[in-house]
Amino acid sequence: MSPTIIQYIGYAASVFIVLSFVLKNIKHIRIVNLIGCICFVIYGAMNDTVLWPIIIPNALLSFIQVYYLIKLSKNG
Repeated sequence: MSPTIIQYIGYAASVFIVLSFVLKNIKHIRIVNLIGCICFVIYGAMNDTVLWPIIIPNALLSFIQVYYLIKLSKNG
């Protein structure tokens, strides 16, 4: 994959993470943050050197966001 595309994925991840701090609705916060975390995992994996310090916490945060989104959907 082109280094430029990988950089754009990293920038998109940053935008989504920052955007999640602006939102008020908890479901929207978790969805936007999940998208940012997934973008960071892709960014870390697709880099020339695999960036484990980026991949590991964002992968864990992705699972946490999915868990709470499922919990939110069950509670209505």
